[in-house]
Amino acid sequence: MKKKSKIELLAPAGSPEKMDYAFTYGADAVYMGIPDFSLRVRINKFALDDVKKAIDYAHKWGKKVYVTANIYAHNEHLKKLPSYLKKLNTWKPDALIISDPGVMQMAKQYAPDIPIHVSTQANVTNWQAVKFWADQGVERVILGREVTLEEIREIHKRVPKVQLEYFVHGAMCMSYSGRCMLSAWLTGRSANLGDCVQPCRWKYKIAEIEDPTRPDMKIPVEEDNHGTYIFNSKDMCFIEYLDELIDAGIVSLKIEGRAKSVAYLASVIKAYREGIDYLNTEKDKIKQKKKLKALKKKYLDNLMHRGYTTGFLFGSDKVEQQTEVSHLDSKEEFVGEVVKSEKGKVYIKPHNALRIGDEVRIIQPKNETELQFSMPQIYAETGEKVASAHGGTGQLVCIKTKRRIKDHSVLMRIK
Repeated sequence: MKKKSKIELLAPAGSPEKMDYAFTYGADAVYMGIPDFSLRVRINKFALDDVKKAIDYAHKWGKKVYVTANIYAHNEHLKKLPSYLKKLNTWKPDALIISDPGVMQMAKQYAPDIPIHVSTQANVTNWQAVKFWADQGVERVILGREVTLEEIREIHKRVPKVQLEYFVHGAMCMSYSGRCMLSAWLTGRSANLGDCVQPCRWKYKIAEIEDPTRPDMKIPVEEDNHGTYIFNSKDMCFIEYLDELIDAGIVSLKIEGRAKSVAYLASVIKAYREGIDYLNTEKDKIKQKKKLKALKKKYLDNLMHRGYTTGFLFGSDKVEQQTEVSHLDSKEEFVGEVVKSEKGKVYIKPHNALRIGDEVRIIQPKNETELQFSMPQIYAETGEKVASAHGGTGQLVCIKTKRRIKDHSVLMRIK
């Protein structure tokens, strides 16, 4: 069995701020990229200059940064690639995440000092494919979400020198390894160029599907008078199976969600960080399972999600759709983040309505105690009392407390 401390917890970084949160809450590494070559175009706050700053910042923490260049490129995209890759070769990220063989060839030419990780978009689902990429000099393969636990074991057994990475939490794409044409077809925004509008999460009104080869065969689609979310997959949640994944050969546990909030990142990263750390100290399998289930309940069940599934991990018959609603109602709402705490005063950046008397749960960074209390008197930055605070104003508010509340803590209002 691998020592769990060597297992990497890999988190998304959709902005420099989110990267900071990821490291504060215990991620070992982050993945990020600029819009031109990343599979996150619209919700991506990394400009070119930010990439170098992010790499330098991470390395000062002793952390890693993997830069995504995982679009399926057209000729026009190749024109900008050489100058970008040359910069990356100088800036020294810890790896490039690539799916397109042409982009990979250019990376070898213009960024020869940077290791290459094969993106999950390349839909690697067998050991021969892993061996093929290993023969191309690839250091790590991010397996397709369609790979089962048994298949992971065999892949690792047959190609043991290649690092294996696997998504353990977040959104599931309804199309094979994310190769979806629906967004491009409906809106002109290509998922394979990082501009997916997620039409699989939309509500559709469909009475039946007809097989064109057998027009007499009608396949009914269940729906009520509000429509159906027929393409809407439940979200992955593998926290209860960390030990099985590690034993099967996974060395990097990856969280999906570059577009998610800092509160989402804080909750998910803290849950998986505590889970990995607990597996290092407790060898009793029953106690391990009990702890991992408790972490899911404590940090993950209250988040906004589509219902959880184990995806393909235990076979395709376990994959589940959420056809009734786009998301399940969450039991908590993200209302603020702590940006500064000093001398009994806690300064909060509001994200949603926050009122005196609200019952709030405060999630704090790694190794810090979680708190819960009723919201006390709120003060504006200028010092006057206010009854409530609201997101989008750009103004901080303050509360006075003797409790120890760390910077980067997030406030969740209990509904």
